[in-house]
Amino acid sequence: MLGTRASLASLLVLAMLAGCSTGGSTTDAGRDAAPAADAAQANDGRCQASGADFAIGKQGTPELLEQARAASGAQIARLLTPRDMVTLEYRSERLNLNVNEQGVVNRVNCG
Repeated sequence: MLGTRASLASLLVLAMLAGCSTGGSTTDAGRDAAPAADAAQANDGRCQASGADFAIGKQGTPELLEQARAASGAQIARLLTPRDMVTLEYRSERLNLNVNEQGVVNRVNCG
């Protein structure tokens, strides 16, 4: 019974995260993030993950996290490692930078 609940809770988290995923894992090196940052400033502090796509493929650092947060228009941001526990709440003002075992950002999403 407890295993079933844990499985359902995990599926719910994955479904919520997939709903706001950028879906891409490659970046366009010549792309300018400024237009996305301008658009993000006009969104009431809600996260727009596409503004932080430039972070994919880079080492997850506090400096990169802050740059991505500002570019996405999010009020808060966090780095998530593969083994981090996350809450079930969805927060439209929060940016997530997901990193792999080596600390490289492999996914950008809101929540």
